Amino acid sequence: MEENDSFGPEVGMDQIIFDHYNHSGKWGRQKSADASKMVLLLLICAFIVLENVLVLIAIWKNKKFHNSMYYLIGNLALSDLLAGVAYVVNIFTSGQRTYFLTPRMWFVREGSMFVALSASTFSLLAIGIERHMTMVNMKPYDATKKYRLFILLAACWVISIFLGALPILGWNCINDLPSCSTVLPLYSKSYVAFCISIFTFILLAIVILYVRIYRLVNSSSQRVATRNNSQSERSMALLRTVVIVLGVFIVCWAPLFVFLMLDVACSPKQCPVLYEVDWFIALAVLNSALNPLIYTLSSREMRGAFFRLLCCCMMDQKNVKNITLAPTVDNSGSKSSGTLTRRAHDEMDSPAVLISAVLVKAKGFSQQKGKS
Repeated sequence: MEENDSFGPEVGMDQIIFDHYNHSGKWGRQKSADASKMVLLLLICAFIVLENVLVLIAIWKNKKFHNSMYYLIGNLALSDLLAGVAYVVNIFTSGQRTYFLTPRMWFVREGSMFVALSASTFSLLAIGIERHMTMVNMKPYDATKKYRLFILLAACWVISIFLGALPILGWNCINDLPSCSTVLPLYSKSYVAFCISIFTFILLAIVILYVRIYRLVNSSSQRVATRNNSQSERSMALLRTVVIVLGVFIVCWAPLFVFLMLDVACSPKQCPVLYEVDWFIALAVLNSALNPLIYTLSSREMRGAFFRLLCCCMMDQKNVKNITLAPTVDNSGSKSSGTLTRRAHDEMDSPAVLISAVLVKAKGFSQQKGKS
């Protein structure tokens, strides 16, 4: 009895939290906080918050970005921003502080993290759906069909909040210790398995969508002009984007998926790696830092807006406006054409516009073929 009391909960600790962590084997394994590890994770979170805030401001301030695709990218930035904030809260309430939380506070801590990461992955799926619908309809960013955007945005957050709230609504393992997860000691293994199946479906859906997008764009570009090198360049640019999107997503999320599968199927005695969850979650959170680099900075216009905000160089925008509004008589045509050429060249760097450009030409080609 004395030995058990010496390893019992301290004054102020929640008994339920203690019982579940003790059953999972995490009690007694608590180590002193690694300062270098915490600083590294906090720096990553600070970078996530900063870059996603800049992306949101850039989309809000520039009317040229007020279309369906950029709204979805803004939604992705918002979810990634919340993921960074939620992970900071998780860092400061983990370790020994965990035992002083109530079960409801614990569910809110883990659930907020889950909602943010879920919204991020659902946003990636929504972007893939929007791009695929653009391909199918042969109409890039139809402004008259805003309901599709609202449905995608609403579904993203409603499903994420619902999935994150299931444990606090009752799908947990309180008073049922044998069914508890090792990684998340108050979560039921059945709930973890359910979430794994959902996110595996999302991963497969994203892979299928982007593979189809590439195949459709590639076939369209071949129909438009088999001798046009610019079409093959756009096709290769899109292929690079697809490979980067899928590669980064799989690299960041697949280890956590496999880790959670081990949690469901394996006991901590057989799989002691289950006690090393921090770096697997951090890798998934790192995806929130890479998403803005993939989905926003791939466009030169977005890069320009992003770095203007970062450097606070507002005078450059005013100078550009003055030049374009007051051209000389002799060179107005060349300047305007040069501006349009640069604008078209800049927009072609965006993956979304790469798709749109091929679609428009493919549609024109099919109409000409029908008339002939």
